[in-house]
Amino acid sequence: MDELQHRKIYVLVHDVVILLVMVVLVGSSCVKGGGGGEEEDRILELPGQPKVSFQQFSGYVTVNKVAGRALFYWLTEASQNSLRKPLVIWLNGGPGCSSVAYGASEEIGPFRVNRTASGLYINKFSWNTVANLLFLETPAGVGFSYTNRSSDLHDTGDRRTAKDSLEFVVQWLERFPRYKNRELYITGESYAGHYVPQLAREIMTYNTNNNKNPINLKGIMVGNAVTDNYYDNLGTVTYWWSHAMISDQTYRQLISTCDFHRQKESDECESLYSYAMDQEFGNIDQYNIYAPPCNNSDGSAATSRRSMRLPHRPHHPAVRQLSGYDPCTEKYAEIYYNRPDVQKALHANTTGIPYKWTACSEVLNRNWNDTDVSVLPIYRELMANGIRVWVFSGDVDSVVPVTATRYALAQLKVATKIPWYPWYVKNQVGGWTEVYEGLTFATVRGAGHEVPLFKPRAALQLFKSFLSGKPLPKS
Repeated sequence: MDELQHRKIYVLVHDVVILLVMVVLVGSSCVKGGGGGEEEDRILELPGQPKVSFQQFSGYVTVNKVAGRALFYWLTEASQNSLRKPLVIWLNGGPGCSSVAYGASEEIGPFRVNRTASGLYINKFSWNTVANLLFLETPAGVGFSYTNRSSDLHDTGDRRTAKDSLEFVVQWLERFPRYKNRELYITGESYAGHYVPQLAREIMTYNTNNNKNPINLKGIMVGNAVTDNYYDNLGTVTYWWSHAMISDQTYRQLISTCDFHRQKESDECESLYSYAMDQEFGNIDQYNIYAPPCNNSDGSAATSRRSMRLPHRPHHPAVRQLSGYDPCTEKYAEIYYNRPDVQKALHANTTGIPYKWTACSEVLNRNWNDTDVSVLPIYRELMANGIRVWVFSGDVDSVVPVTATRYALAQLKVATKIPWYPWYVKNQVGGWTEVYEGLTFATVRGAGHEVPLFKPRAALQLFKSFLSGKPLPKS
């Protein structure tokens, strides 16, 4: 090789190195200053947090300046190659329950709160191993999200939640411009069975009016999701009976007495629910009927079942009984996120919210003013527009059980592409699945209401298959 060739190679290598340095510098400037305020939202380190390689951001986005409504978020970027991974929004339901308390801290987030609430430890099955996770506390009044107009807490519902969440997404993407063209997926569980498709529909409408800068929505996935008033209620009572939680007589009385189409049941029907739960259920965790409940020191159940409601209406948060590997994880979260040093690290509660941070807001839950009778029409709209739709069910949840979801989805009357089959994870049956035209349904065997809490490995496999758009593995 002559000297001229050597020189050409040297110049080429030199130019490549300069280009790489420029890319790094540009990327760094985007991280630090992009969209105005991104750097201010950077989390340096949470109290008691193990060292991690990924970046974290959290803070507020004002979604209504007149009312002073601001929604809190926590972004945990992908642990590897975050610039090439999709953005996934996670929403918890309730309504009134926190995505920080549940999704981030005991389901799909990278950390778990330890028993003493003194710190965090790593969740090796975190979904941020394959995606950038954006946990959103919505609506205002949930978790750290707030409003300066107190009447908002007594006058909210599905419609405002969807519109405020869209406003959040639009503004957040301005603050984090590197995510603007990224594939976006929206996921969640329980009453987020309303939030997720409703937000997706708002995004589709937004894209129609802003076709030059559309949000790159690709799909939605919901678990143990409130879907349709009538079929959710029918399926729930059927589940109770088929799993021997209630007597034949109570089942027949519920079926003959209750009008499952109604938003508010008759007193006679309500008394039947109360009887079933107080006299026939026993001290179980309705969110996983085969797991031990979190009990008080005297052995009594930590929460009351009396106010339990069927899923066509919001669930009263007083019935939250988390169980699984540790049935009291919710308690640890409430201690940890009320710590002033934790709130400071998260850039949370900057306005001095006049109430304690709680996993669920009873005020919002009691005053939920509008709810869609069914989200099945939204499913049809999303499917018609090529949006990927996945629905999954932990099969030992009695609150929004698998029977309810199957009854509801059957009303879509869509053609089957791949018939029912068992899917596998680590050579074990993870659950069962069926693929339809435009929609995939899957169960997760042995999982309760919060699927990733009870079956983290299976939930991660489910999520990976959803992102890839491929059916769950047959072996």
